[in-house]
Amino acid sequence: MIKKLSDDAEVQVAESFQQALEALRSEPFDLVVSEQSDFLALERAAGSQQATLILESIGQGVCIVDTTGRLLYANAKMRAFPPDLTVQICQACKRWFAPQSRDEPSTFSSAAAAPLSARRFSLTATGDQYFDVTATPVLGQRQEAAQIVAVVWDVTASCRLQQKLNAIDLAGRELVSLGSDATARMNIEDRISLLEEKILRYMRELMHFDNFAVMLIDKKSNKLEFVLQHGISERGRARDFFVSLEGSGISGYVAATGRSYICHDAANDPRYIEGLESARSSLTVPLRLQDKIIGVFDIESEQTAAFNEDDRQFAEILGRYIAIALNTLDLMVTERHVARNRLAEDVLSEIAGPLNDILTEANTLTEEYVGFDDLRRRLHAIGDGVAQIRKNIREVAVPTGGVLGLRADAPARDPLLAGRRILVADDDPVIRETLCGVLSSLGCDVETAADGASAVTLIESRVFDAVLADIKMPHKNGFEVFNAAKRARASTGVVLMTGFGYDPNHSIVRARQEGLAAVLFKPFKIEQLIEALHVALAPAP
Repeated sequence: MIKKLSDDAEVQVAESFQQALEALRSEPFDLVVSEQSDFLALERAAGSQQATLILESIGQGVCIVDTTGRLLYANAKMRAFPPDLTVQICQACKRWFAPQSRDEPSTFSSAAAAPLSARRFSLTATGDQYFDVTATPVLGQRQEAAQIVAVVWDVTASCRLQQKLNAIDLAGRELVSLGSDATARMNIEDRISLLEEKILRYMRELMHFDNFAVMLIDKKSNKLEFVLQHGISERGRARDFFVSLEGSGISGYVAATGRSYICHDAANDPRYIEGLESARSSLTVPLRLQDKIIGVFDIESEQTAAFNEDDRQFAEILGRYIAIALNTLDLMVTERHVARNRLAEDVLSEIAGPLNDILTEANTLTEEYVGFDDLRRRLHAIGDGVAQIRKNIREVAVPTGGVLGLRADAPARDPLLAGRRILVADDDPVIRETLCGVLSSLGCDVETAADGASAVTLIESRVFDAVLADIKMPHKNGFEVFNAAKRARASTGVVLMTGFGYDPNHSIVRARQEGLAAVLFKPFKIEQLIEALHVALAPAP
């Protein structure tokens, strides 16, 4: 028979039962021919060998432990795990499945009374690695645990991912809290500075990147304006980016499509436009406010292929919180502006009736007392007072309606300001006249401009030591005046002014990144004005 089989197959002959077992353990066979008395033993040996091969090749760790906590078997995957993990599993199996002495009360008496069943638990091993374990007892004839089989899954990657997501979520909640009572005493500029610092810290701690830019869409020009940034080159910031599929780099593409973009190799990606001078890869995600794209969040790296899908997910979550935080700051500015106007209108509405009654009564008396000139003059004065009340209430609601404290007597000449050439640019004549008077009394040589374009013309034709410019002006805004002053003479100190924190184009933040000396929030006091000018005129570090 052996000769006949050899004609069609490879045949191996075992001269003893032990040889047959060793052959079955060393290699697989398609057919086993044996004496009937040896067949059952050989079948079990072959099955055991096959099971061992399967256990050695599966992706989970498997170990067998006896009820004393002694390790009987561990497959290759289990042996590759940290040794302290095996120790913990053995201890857990002994604690849960060891037979209880009748004289020794069990800590797990309720569990001991119940039928033995599989237990599932989680363990942490050396190197901050995380594992899920399922321990199943192999029951003996008396239904007690004879051995315990533990199957172990390495869940480190998913646990770390979840931890990072939780950390990102917590960081985002802190960003959004910038609009809460905790920062109520901060002005808008301070809040934005704090927002920039927090984003940088979270970028370093959670995503391990340093260089980023937050750009918001200017609704009027459809242009992407830099609002927050760290590490982006001057050349990168000087470029014009628009919401466009083509011609405005990755940022313009992301803003136009609302889809995140991973640039694995900046040198070979046609859409990439320089942000960081030595960037090799980048990740750009949209800033979403509900279903609306308000800007982009760009992260740059000096390493090629530095970003993966997990980074994209983290950046998108953080980007949503950044969008909410920035929108909260904008709403705060708008709320302050609208609330003040609403308050003035409410006051006028409430006192309109009484004021009209006073005015009507005064006019009636004036007509009745003809010839009583002194009394008529007093009645006319009452009418003028009513008109002045209405005017004063309306002026309260105007964002540029006055500078608190500047109508009082100004201090004596300031030796640091005396002889300095100062340009005051503001479209409110009251502000211009008041500032001009105060600064002149301090010894400054002051010129004024009624709008942004006039201010830029003066800056280009004359030399100024410092420029005071309102953010919101006709023709050119405060940021454009700031740029003109820095182009004309880099050492010129610039102070921007704003009423009610009004800064729709984020001029303060953008200018601060490029050397803005100070910001004055109207209304301000003389001491604040002098302090801001001292900073603006101080030598550059």
